[in-house]
Amino acid sequence: MRKEFDKKAFKTKLEEQNSFPALYMFKFIVPKGKEAEVASLLPNNEISLKESAKGTYVSVTIKAMMPDSDSILGIYEKAAKIEGIISL
Repeated sequence: MRKEFDKKAFKTKLEEQNSFPALYMFKFIVPKGKEAEVASLLPNNEISLKESAKGTYVSVTIKAMMPDSDSILGIYEKAAKIEGIISL
């Protein structure tokens, strides 16, 4: 059974652990071919890709300067609309 995401608790944790604006590292796993969709969430930022051993998935890491916790939450909400994505 999938655990429900607690947006309020995540926002509190972000604010406790960061001093905004802050450089934030987003990590996602997507099916191969979906990398561009993830990259489009945060264009013009540092991105690194790593293919899985079988080549069916790609790990996407993006470092971006974020102004506040709400901006980070907004990126995760947009990312959730990408089919097959796993946010870490």
